[in-house]
Amino acid sequence: MHVAHEFYTRILGFETVFENGDPVGFMVLRKDRAEIHLSRKPDHKASSVNVMHMFVSDAAALYAICQTQGVRIIKRLTDKDYGQRAFVFADPDGNRIDIGERLADTRQP
Repeated sequence: MHVAHEFYTRILGFETVFENGDPVGFMVLRKDRAEIHLSRKPDHKASSVNVMHMFVSDAAALYAICQTQGVRIIKRLTDKDYGQRAFVFADPDGNRIDIGERLADTRQP
């Protein structure tokens, strides 16, 4: 859990708002209106599907941070036909995190 905590706080800018256990087995991280709950699970196996989806105000900026920090990118940053700029990365535990930014509606009436 220490590696995940370090990743979400140092790289993604979340702050710890709650911890429980000794050693810590559960924690809550918060950034703006987003909240992430981390649980210790020694036998954790990463899923092959996205386990978290986050909307952000600037997907390109977060993508650049991920690249700079050596985060494993699973799907590169692209503008989707459903109105989002999106990418998928893996956190240190291999969890797939889907990032999206809502784009302005450019359809003509």
